[in-house]
Amino acid sequence: MIITSLLFSSCSSSDANDQSSSGNTDTEILTAQLPTKTNSMKILAHFMIWFETNKTSTTGKWGWHWTMNASLNPGNGEIASHYHPLTGAYASGDVDILNYQCMLMKYSGIDGVIVDWYGSNADNSTAKHTSNTVALFTAIKKAGMQLSICYEDANLGNDAVIEARTDMTYLAKNFFASDNYTKIDGRPLLLDFGPQKITTSADWYRVFQVLSAKPEFIVLNYASSKANSPEYTNSQGEFLWVNANPTDWYNQAKKNYMMVIGGAMPGFYDYYKLGGAGDGYTTYDDKDGALFNSQLQAAQSAGLNYLQVSTWNDYGEGTIIEPTKEFGYRYLTALQSFTGVSYQQSNLELIYKWYQLRVKYADDTMKTKILDKCYDYLNALQPEKAKTLMDQL
Repeated sequence: MIITSLLFSSCSSSDANDQSSSGNTDTEILTAQLPTKTNSMKILAHFMIWFETNKTSTTGKWGWHWTMNASLNPGNGEIASHYHPLTGAYASGDVDILNYQCMLMKYSGIDGVIVDWYGSNADNSTAKHTSNTVALFTAIKKAGMQLSICYEDANLGNDAVIEARTDMTYLAKNFFASDNYTKIDGRPLLLDFGPQKITTSADWYRVFQVLSAKPEFIVLNYASSKANSPEYTNSQGEFLWVNANPTDWYNQAKKNYMMVIGGAMPGFYDYYKLGGAGDGYTTYDDKDGALFNSQLQAAQSAGLNYLQVSTWNDYGEGTIIEPTKEFGYRYLTALQSFTGVSYQQSNLELIYKWYQLRVKYADDTMKTKILDKCYDYLNALQPEKAKTLMDQL
């Protein structure tokens, strides 16, 4: 599937000298493409956009989601998690990190992300939620993938409906109309992690009145009564969250709702108590990857069209499928098998190598240009050409 066109010079240094004298240019056009999948289920990864480093935060300190309330030094590998990203602690707005993450998802058969979103005015001392989402959307569009929003209405203030209407206007202007925003039957997909603050159907009706067309609004499992009533139907269904044995819920939900989005978690092992941030929640053993595989199969057996992986990178709750030092590429290779893409772990390792080289040669203009070209090859699903270039650095 051809998405966008990318144009760059493909000549070697000697060719460049020849062309400079002749006035000719040799160019190569690459297109961002999506892999062929044998499994038609749409896979979307729930994505946390709230990580900041001591260089990107407004306070000059490492962001709360890397440290919680504990005395940790993420720069030395100490983070508020039982798991540690291969890249080390990062900033969610880092372009190289975002391109790396998008390529990993693409080569695993993930179609896009569902961003955990705190609203249009959510840049604060904790994280640059709004700005980071814009940066992610840029990377998503460059990769030819999809983005959708999971609204955290719990973050709304006293004028919740008015604030939510402002957020809907922002989403309509900046996201909903894009070809890279997930649509269902032509309507933009909007999830809500609740509802928690706006809890009546009449209020949700008022929220959506600012839109020319209602979104495909999907709420958390067991929360439909907070969005729907005999008078107003705002939500078309529910999505699953943290359920180790989801089959019974799937069977019931499919009877009750037009739209059911499944869930697949790798496990749940939070750091809250150790991080001085509460008592934490129930732990679900990852069973060395077996839990995740069983979750994928449950969604397949239920005949679902959409599945949300929960999550890509919630390190604080230990629900990560992003490659880590502890489990490597375990969950992405499982997704490669489940989605039926033709790629393997070696392709994921190549993407990680690309990221390492971007960091290593960040101040080298010539090598950075070569690595830009490597990204374009990766994005065009030509990893062999990317590898050839990287091996020469």
